[in-house]
Amino acid sequence: MKATKLPQKLMLLGSGELGKEFVIAAQRLGNYVIAVDRYANAPAMQVADCCEVISMLSADDLEAVVTKHQPDFIIPEIEAIRTEKLLEFEARGITVIPTAAATNYTMNRDRIRELAHAQLGIRTAKYGYAVTLAELIAVSDKIGFPNVVKPVMSSSGKGQSVVGTKEEVEKAWNYAIANSRGDSQKVIVEEFINFEIEITLLTIKQWDSPTIFCSPIGHRQERGDYQESWQPANLDEDKIIEAQNIAKKVTDALGGAGIFGVEFFITKDEVIFSELSPRPHDTGMVTLISQNFNEFELHLRAILGLPIPKIEQLGASASAVILASEKLDAVAFTGVAAALAEPDVDIRLFGKPTAHPYRRMGVALAKAENVQAAREKATAAASKIQIISQ
Repeated sequence: MKATKLPQKLMLLGSGELGKEFVIAAQRLGNYVIAVDRYANAPAMQVADCCEVISMLSADDLEAVVTKHQPDFIIPEIEAIRTEKLLEFEARGITVIPTAAATNYTMNRDRIRELAHAQLGIRTAKYGYAVTLAELIAVSDKIGFPNVVKPVMSSSGKGQSVVGTKEEVEKAWNYAIANSRGDSQKVIVEEFINFEIEITLLTIKQWDSPTIFCSPIGHRQERGDYQESWQPANLDEDKIIEAQNIAKKVTDALGGAGIFGVEFFITKDEVIFSELSPRPHDTGMVTLISQNFNEFELHLRAILGLPIPKIEQLGASASAVILASEKLDAVAFTGVAAALAEPDVDIRLFGKPTAHPYRRMGVALAKAENVQAAREKATAAASKIQIISQ
C-alpha cells in the first residue's frame, strides 16, 4: 500500500515518454527507479537510476528482474505485459499500481469495456469482437457503418481506423492486427459516435483520501493517436459532474491508487464512456504547463500516499505532438530555438533513439489568453521543429 518513508524503490514496466516524466517526478523526491523496457536507451532509462531490457511478455524475464531488484512498487506504463505474473508479485507483498487485478483488467479493451457496460451498466458505444476477418465482417454488418475497428491491446491508439463501408473491413482488420501489442489477435468493433468533443478526465484515486479530478482535457486524434490536447475543455458543469461520477464508479470497481486517464465522448445530449488507462495519459502531457501539479506528480503522490492539497488549473493551455516523417536510425532536431522564441511556449524532446513515420518524438506546450490561441500557438511551435538524421 502507501509508502511510510522515502525513498522507495519503484520499478517502471515500460519506459516511454510518459515514464520519463514520471521518473523525473519520482527522483525529485529522492526515490530510486528501475526503468524496464524491451529496447535499450528508451526515454525513461535515460533518467532512471538503472535499467533493464527484457520482454515484458516473458514471465521468466519479469521474474528475473523483480527478484534481482526487489522493488517496493511495480508501476506498469504500457499494455504489453504478462499481467498474470503481476498477481504473483502482489501476493508476495509488492504493491502493483493500481492493483494487479486492475492492471489485468485494463490491459485489454474487451475487459474494461465489459466491466463498464455489462457489470456497471455504464453507457458505452455499441460494440462487438472478432478474432478472424470473417467474424469482423459479420460484426461490422451487425453494428453498421461507419464504425471503428481497433485491437483490444495496443499502444497510443495504434491500429485504430474508421471503417466507412463493407469494402474497407479487410484493410481495417490487417491494420489492427499489424499494430496489436502482445500476443492478442482480437479486435473490437464500435459504433461510430458523432461526438462534439472527446475528453480525457484525469482521475486521481488515493489510498486513504477521496478521489479527485483534474479539469477535463479536450483532445483531437488522427490515425487513432492523439495529435493535440487542451485544457480546460469547454463543457457544461452538469456534463463534467456526470463524467466524474462515471469515472469514480469505474475506478472504484478497479481499486488501488494512482492516476487514471478516463476517456469520454461528449455528444449534444450524452456523456459516453470510451476507454480507460490506469496510468498517466498521453493527452495529459498538457498538464506539464497547465497545472500546478502535472499528471506525473499526481500519479506519484497518489502511489506514495502523499497529500494533494489542491489542484490548480493555470489557464488556457495546449499541447501539440512533434511527429517523425521518415525512418531514421539516429535523430537530431532543428528549429528548437525558433519554437522557444515565442512567449509561454515550452518543448519536450523525448530522446527516442530512432524514428519512423508518425512516431511521437516530442511535444510542444503553450499557454495563451484562450484555448483556441493556445492550440494555435502549440501547433505553430511544433511545426517549427524538424527531425533530421544525426
